[in-house]
Amino acid sequence: MDKSELRQRLRRTRRALDEATRVELSARCCEFARGSRFYRRATNIACYVPFDGEASPEPLVAQALADGKNVFLPLVGSRKPQPLRFARLDAKTELRINRYGIPEPDPTHAQLIEPRWLDLVIVPLVAFDVAGNRLGMGSGFYDRTFQFLAHRRKWIKPRLVGFAFDVQQVPALQPSAWDIPLHAVATETGLVSCAPNRSNDQPGSDK
Repeated sequence: MDKSELRQRLRRTRRALDEATRVELSARCCEFARGSRFYRRATNIACYVPFDGEASPEPLVAQALADGKNVFLPLVGSRKPQPLRFARLDAKTELRINRYGIPEPDPTHAQLIEPRWLDLVIVPLVAFDVAGNRLGMGSGFYDRTFQFLAHRRKWIKPRLVGFAFDVQQVPALQPSAWDIPLHAVATETGLVSCAPNRSNDQPGSDK
């Protein structure tokens, strides 16, 4: 199955989950993400607004704000191709609908942060494998934004943690040359560490 077919199949699979199940499983994903060393060490955290049946990090956003962390949401530009920008989320943040139909902060009133100054990025995905390879929606926003990580061997920040349901895991994905692998993936059953060759992380579950 090629990437396009796999993308369509797994998008249908996650959309087929009923709302109550999606809420319950997303809450478990958030629990494992919050218990990770990536979260504990982070001050600046980027999340996303769920779309198309994605696992929702909204409980993690609420907890991060309660824990005094800075939370940022991605801004999609009006033109392709370009990297994402990230705007701070707080009680005064005004949201607008972007060209994909997803709410995002209004950049005219937003406090922006450079991607390299984020500590943790919660990344949406369609499919993943245990090596940290990620299949997204096909626009390449996250790979383009964090391409600088491909050239780092020290001070590996931000950490990229995928957010997904177990049904989105596949045996293996063939990465493209420009793909940026994930450091871990939070699912409803645990946090799987990935890509150990880039850091001192070890593969397997983060307990």
